[in-house]
Amino acid sequence: MSDTWNDAVTDPVTSAFLTLHDGLPRQGPGSDDTTRRLLALAGPLPRRPRALDIGCGPGRASLLLAGGAGAEVTAVDLYQPYLDDLTQAAADRGLGHAISTVRASMADLPFTDQSFDVIWAEGSVYLMGFDAALRSWRRLLAPGGVLVLTECEWTTGSPSGPARAYWDGIYPLRTPEGNLAAAHAAGYDVPALHPLPDGDWFDEYYTPLADRLQAADLTVPGMREAVADTREEITMRREHGAEYGYTGYILRPRTSTETGGGTAT
Repeated sequence: MSDTWNDAVTDPVTSAFLTLHDGLPRQGPGSDDTTRRLLALAGPLPRRPRALDIGCGPGRASLLLAGGAGAEVTAVDLYQPYLDDLTQAAADRGLGHAISTVRASMADLPFTDQSFDVIWAEGSVYLMGFDAALRSWRRLLAPGGVLVLTECEWTTGSPSGPARAYWDGIYPLRTPEGNLAAAHAAGYDVPALHPLPDGDWFDEYYTPLADRLQAADLTVPGMREAVADTREEITMRREHGAEYGYTGYILRPRTSTETGGGTAT
């Protein structure tokens, strides 16, 4: 297991962040409706597709892939408590036979080439970077396979100073045009895009997270810093949310010399 990850988990601030998020329905913007919409855009799929959910967290997407698409899901994350939660949730829903968990780094996935019909990464690709993920994960797709991910990006060509300063310090964003160009350069066609609605940020993520902030024990090492950083994140979204957002990308490895476009849905 990655020494860097082990060090991060024992860091007080990182540990406090994980405590704040423990048991939340989601670890980032999204919704079941968005997952279903992306699944529809990714089709048609084999009758029992082999799916890899990378950075699965507590596994909301894994559960929908198994329950809604009849997929055989391999769910990957580095944080074992998330995998344990998913295993229990799958058993509770009668999906234990369809979901297996693997503790591994998304940068070093222990699977053979062409192992999966679907690769899924909702809200997690930033941990590796859009370009690196597209290059690294392509080998895992079987012929005809599809990569589905969500990426945060600018929704304006001229973001404000505060928004740019905030994101440049965390994860520098690109415009959709920039990400499309990067996807094409990595050898993918992009048959569909799906901008996530604003409700995906607050309804299942920021609202329950804000409740956790109110109840947080600030005497826990690292918690004061984690709470302050999270409040800054939520405030940034409230004040500058029109300038950035998540977009779902449907990506298929190019099988011809043609350059595919992307159609927003």
